[in-house]
Amino acid sequence: MSGAITLHLGDITGDTLAEAIVNAANTGLLGGGGVDGAIHRAAGPSVLSECALLGGCETGDAKLTGAGRLSARAIIHAVGPVWHGGGGGEAAQLARCYRRSIELAAAHGCRRVAFPAISTGIYRYPLAQAATVAVAAVRTALEVNEEVREARFWLFDDAAYEAFSRALAARD
Repeated sequence: MSGAITLHLGDITGDTLAEAIVNAANTGLLGGGGVDGAIHRAAGPSVLSECALLGGCETGDAKLTGAGRLSARAIIHAVGPVWHGGGGGEAAQLARCYRRSIELAAAHGCRRVAFPAISTGIYRYPLAQAATVAVAAVRTALEVNEEVREARFWLFDDAAYEAFSRALAARD
């Protein structure tokens, strides 16, 4: 039996149940705006110091650090694609970063993982399409990585929550 996917409206940094929080990172892993900046600010400077030692991360991949001041044990820094119209393999890259995040969580004993809507902010991935890719990729990853019992999507606003609700309902 695979894990559950749950939706939450609000700030991902306040999740006190997740053992790993996924950061919508850039390839340099050295902080930025949006979710990335919020997670780095909440986690504190130790996470940035750890990230500096990782040598960046390719689009579609993810790397793990400690969680600093967050209540989670780990931060998984996942690099989603910048949207260029959909013909450049963006869906495959987005799916891969979600699957890789679940793999890392499982490998490090994290049973609950909190996700943002990766690539839907400054990277301009269309929300409805991103939600469909995210839900499908996470479902597949949960089936393979049974150690992870829950994927907790934290959506920042009503539009994101509705898009993920529709994607989740379409798959049920």
